[in-house]
Amino acid sequence: MPRLHLVFSLILILSLMLTPSGTQAFDERTGRGILLVANKGDRSVSIVDAESGRQVATVAEGGTTGHELAASPNGGIAYVPIYGDSGVGKPGTDGRNIVVIDIGARKVIGNVDFGHGVRPHCAVFGPKDGMLYVTTELDDSVSVIDPHTLKIVGSIPTGQAESHMLAIARDGRRGYTANVGPGTVSVLDLEKRKTVKVIPVAGQIQRISLSVDDRSVFTSDQMKPRLAVIDTGTLRVKTWIPLEAPGYGTGSTPDGHWLVVAMPRANKVAVVDLATMKVTHTIDVPAAPQEILVRPDGLVVYVSCDASQEIAVIRVSDWTVEKLIHVGKGADGLAWAAAK
Repeated sequence: MPRLHLVFSLILILSLMLTPSGTQAFDERTGRGILLVANKGDRSVSIVDAESGRQVATVAEGGTTGHELAASPNGGIAYVPIYGDSGVGKPGTDGRNIVVIDIGARKVIGNVDFGHGVRPHCAVFGPKDGMLYVTTELDDSVSVIDPHTLKIVGSIPTGQAESHMLAIARDGRRGYTANVGPGTVSVLDLEKRKTVKVIPVAGQIQRISLSVDDRSVFTSDQMKPRLAVIDTGTLRVKTWIPLEAPGYGTGSTPDGHWLVVAMPRANKVAVVDLATMKVTHTIDVPAAPQEILVRPDGLVVYVSCDASQEIAVIRVSDWTVEKLIHVGKGADGLAWAAAK
């Protein structure tokens, strides 16, 4: 009987470590988890085992093409907006759907069709309501999707064109979009589904993120090498952080100490001390760094490098590149798939 109890105990432990789709949950002691990468050039999603640092599978999106992606809170499903074959504000095809992928089964299992071309781009889960919020550029809006029924249940106007990227506060009440061509940030009331304010920032901006305490919004000026810091209390730009080159994707460490900034034109990453609002480290990475994803334990930063088909893995303890992970062409959007 003791041996039988041991077997049952081992089965229980293993079951608790898996999501419904068979993907390993994140373990802060070992760094287990799944890193997802949207490969624009390959029209695919890479599935990377974070512990081994290897791409273990790819899933064809079946569309042209996904730039960004989001993982469900339980880590089992990925949602990939199919943007089209153009850059923001440039001529090209207009994507009209979101592909739904079962990460464990490694296959497409669903689709959300907007009914017309909207160039859906950045997908973010609401931390309180569990809805999926997706920027729909050509409609100057953020669409609200029920991830269980795959139905579009609402829309929030941004009041601006080219609403490309989205960040949501941790209380789920406010959202912020980076409106690329207008160079503005729209502040959204997610509960009332309306625009609160449009904040002028620069001639053109890209990407957006929030500080851990939700008091600051970060977005990168594309005309000058500087990063805007917006105060979410006053809804104004409160300071600028000088950079070596124009920034792009950003991400904060969980302790609120550091902000990591991709600089594609310099093939570098800048590390900002948020206490002083100054760059303290610069790190060489492969060509055209795009997106920044800080691992949930705060020990590692992942940087997608578009032109090199690689993900740079940066160790936070000494700000050095620990390894490079080979993925697909045009590596861009990153998401972390881990069960709670």
